[in-house]
Amino acid sequence: MREEAAQSLRELNEVIERLRAPGGCPWDRAQTHRSLRPYLLEETYETLEAIDSQGTATLREELGDLLLQVLMHCAIAAERSDGFDIGDVAETTRAKMVHRHPHVFGGTTVAGAEEVVVNWEKLKRIEKRERLSLLEGVPHALPALAFAQGVQKRPARVGFDETPTVAAALAWVRDGVDELARLAAEAPARANRGADWAPSGADTASGEGLDGPEAVEPAAPGTVAGHAPPPPPASRDLEAAMGELLFAAVALARQLRVNPEHALRGRAVSFADRFRTLETAARADGVDLHDLRPEEWRRRWEATA
Repeated sequence: MREEAAQSLRELNEVIERLRAPGGCPWDRAQTHRSLRPYLLEETYETLEAIDSQGTATLREELGDLLLQVLMHCAIAAERSDGFDIGDVAETTRAKMVHRHPHVFGGTTVAGAEEVVVNWEKLKRIEKRERLSLLEGVPHALPALAFAQGVQKRPARVGFDETPTVAAALAWVRDGVDELARLAAEAPARANRGADWAPSGADTASGEGLDGPEAVEPAAPGTVAGHAPPPPPASRDLEAAMGELLFAAVALARQLRVNPEHALRGRAVSFADRFRTLETAARADGVDLHDLRPEEWRRRWEATA
C-alpha cells in the first residue's frame, strides 16, 4: 500500500473517532451497530449501482461511503472493554486470506480456479467447526435469487449438485415450464384492467403466510373504495410450481456462469428505460396513457424498440 494511502486511511479513522468522542457529533455519538444497519444496506446498494454504471468517480465516492460505515462500526466496537478496532478487523481478515490461499502463501499446488474454490470451502469448514451446515453462511436476508444461488452453490462446491450439467439444468427448466403451463391452464382468468394485484399468502396484512396464526383472507370485492376488486390469489400449487421454475432457472444460470441477480436486474432496468421512453413520447404527443387501448399500447411499445 502506498504510504499516502495508509496515511489517508489513518486520518479518516481519526475523524471517525473524533466524531464519536466526548464533545464530538451528537448524532454520531448516538449511533449503535443496530441503528446503522439501514445505512450500511443503503451504501452497499449504492456501491453496487455505481459498479453497474461503471463510473469511476462515482464508484470511488460510494466505496468511501461504504468504508465510512466499516470504520464507524469499528469505532463503536472499540469503545467496549471486550471490543475490537479496525486493526483487529484487518488482522483477522489478513490471517483468513493467507490461510485460505495456501497455493499463494504456502506450498499447495492447484490446477486452476475451480480447485481454489474447493480448497476454500474445505479450509473454511476447518475454521468454522461449530457450523452444522454448509448453508449457515448464506444469509436469509439476501434477495431471493441470490439466496437460491447461494444454497445451490455451497453444496456444489463440495460435490453435490442437482444439475451438474447445462443439459440437466435445461431439462429441469423445461419440466418446470411444462408443470407451470398445466397449472396455469386451471388458474382463474386474468383480472380486468385496473384490478389490484392479489397478494400471496406471505403478503397478507398480518405479515404471516396463509398458514400463520393470524392469516387473513383477501378483501372481498368492492371493500376498498376507489380500487377495482382483486383477482383470486394464486393457488399454493401454482406458487410452488413458479418457485420450482425460478429455482431451476437459477441452476441453469449457475451452470452457464451467469449471475441470475445481475441478469434479472439488467433485464428489469432495460424494460424500465424503454417504458420511460414510451412515457416521454406520450407526454410529447399529449396522450394520457390511461386512455390507451391495448393495440395502441402495443404500437407505442414497438415504436420504442
